[in-house]
Amino acid sequence: MTALALPPLALLAAASWFGRWVRPGADDWCFLPRVRDDGVTGLVGQFYFDDNGRVANALLVGAYAKFQVAGHQWFPLVSGVLVLAVLWAVAVLALRRAGLRTPRGLPLLLAAMTTVLFLFATPNTYKTFYWPAASVSHTLPPVLACAALIPLLLARTRRGRALAIAVAVLMAAFLATLSEETAIVVVMVLLAALLLSGRVVPAAERRFVRLWCAGGIAGTAAGALVLITSPGSMNRRERFGAGTTSLLAPDSLTASLRAFAEITVTVVTTWQYVGAVAVGVLLGLLCRRAAGTTPRPPAHGPLLIAAGLVALLVSGYLCTVIAYPVFGDRVSAASANRVWNDYLLLYVILLVGAGTLLGLAVRRYTRRTAPAKAVCVALCVLVCAGPAVALTDLDTAMRARAGKWDAQDRRLHEGAAAGERVLPYERLVISQMLEPFSQGGRRYWPGGCVADLYRLDRVTDGTRNR
Repeated sequence: MTALALPPLALLAAASWFGRWVRPGADDWCFLPRVRDDGVTGLVGQFYFDDNGRVANALLVGAYAKFQVAGHQWFPLVSGVLVLAVLWAVAVLALRRAGLRTPRGLPLLLAAMTTVLFLFATPNTYKTFYWPAASVSHTLPPVLACAALIPLLLARTRRGRALAIAVAVLMAAFLATLSEETAIVVVMVLLAALLLSGRVVPAAERRFVRLWCAGGIAGTAAGALVLITSPGSMNRRERFGAGTTSLLAPDSLTASLRAFAEITVTVVTTWQYVGAVAVGVLLGLLCRRAAGTTPRPPAHGPLLIAAGLVALLVSGYLCTVIAYPVFGDRVSAASANRVWNDYLLLYVILLVGAGTLLGLAVRRYTRRTAPAKAVCVALCVLVCAGPAVALTDLDTAMRARAGKWDAQDRRLHEGAAAGERVLPYERLVISQMLEPFSQGGRRYWPGGCVADLYRLDRVTDGTRNR
């Protein structure tokens, strides 16, 4: 199993190595001068009072923007390792808590395959993995939500349970001021867990699990209150017309439903996600009880998958509703796929769970499991091929942009040092990222932030000046 984990791990390692070609773009242009001049606290103040109210988001953005361009280059490696480590820890602890033993390396395979599918089986890997601003807002939040499971799974004593509940409250409050969409997913999952706890949680653990879920919901509500009442959030709602009335308008709700249906079709028809089912089937075929006996399919397994699917659909639609005023009809396009990531991790985990149930069923009703194992092994390798090709092409594009970006960066720094106040800027677009002078040169944003970074009064459209 450890050998089978090598293809997804190699893919993640290569993708992290390609991160050395990442250069700032879009919102990054505005974060860099603010953190350089005012520090991380200045960015937190800007987010809270002016931009959107997401103070936790500002802290994480400031953590990488503090290192300027180097922070962008190291971000893919750091975030990739974090995602893998969290999912690996959760897999190991969940299997241990369930009293299951697996071949060595299978938990790592589960984590590696889930990580690769979550990060790279998307229409726009650059915005999911390489663009730090989008990753902080939509890719890392669901992973941090999974990290809150670790104290829950480790809790054995009264003190451990109290710590797990405290972590759930604090993490939920943090996530609510980091990503509204992930906060919605968290609440839907916790509500589903509360509703099912009477049927699926042993009586001895039921009170603790319910308190943990209630703590997570309460923490989310507290964080959401901080966010919604912030001046920055009010400014954002006014700027995009995303007030309660417009969000709940029939036209907006209908358009959001249509957009979410389009997103669902795109995700369901992305064949690489079959890798999550395959690795789940392997788990079901190979796991054993601690006593060495073969586990039976859990009676409540289908109920848990069904509840998770309902939570996924409801939260996915609500995420689309709150994102629609900002993105409009583009919310279902590849350019906006980063806002799908808040619930895509839940989708991949549900596929793994469904695969596990399928594997247990196959094991129970079929004597020969070798063919099923062979098919799953082949799928685990095959699903890495598509992302590998896409990442290679993206590496070429990022490398070309980095060369041009570095040359332009030197030119603008040298011009500013020589006393120039206005200099030309050539657009360097990658993966549909916003650059100054988009829309045929009509849109200046984020040109003002580019000028601030180089201490200029203004930049002009370098493409037109040629």
